[in-house]
Amino acid sequence: MQCNVRFYGIVQGVGFRERTRRMAKGLNLKGWVKNLRDGSVEAMIQGEPDTVERLIQYCISEIPNALVTDVKKRYVEEDDLDNFRILK
Repeated sequence: MQCNVRFYGIVQGVGFRERTRRMAKGLNLKGWVKNLRDGSVEAMIQGEPDTVERLIQYCISEIPNALVTDVKKRYVEEDDLDNFRILK
């Protein structure tokens, strides 16, 4: 399964991308995470449905100093993703 996710709120400048990357690697997920100009963070997450949801919930409630106020999820056709990395 592959899910495109946008996180809104206090999600930049708090280590959100790095913590997301570390957790995703620990869960053996593929994809990427990046900051957007509007202050949100976008992620593309690929893996088993339960594991993808686990990462999303981690991002919503367990990243210190982050405050996620809204999340938009869109399930998309799977691409050929490798690893999990931070995009600039």
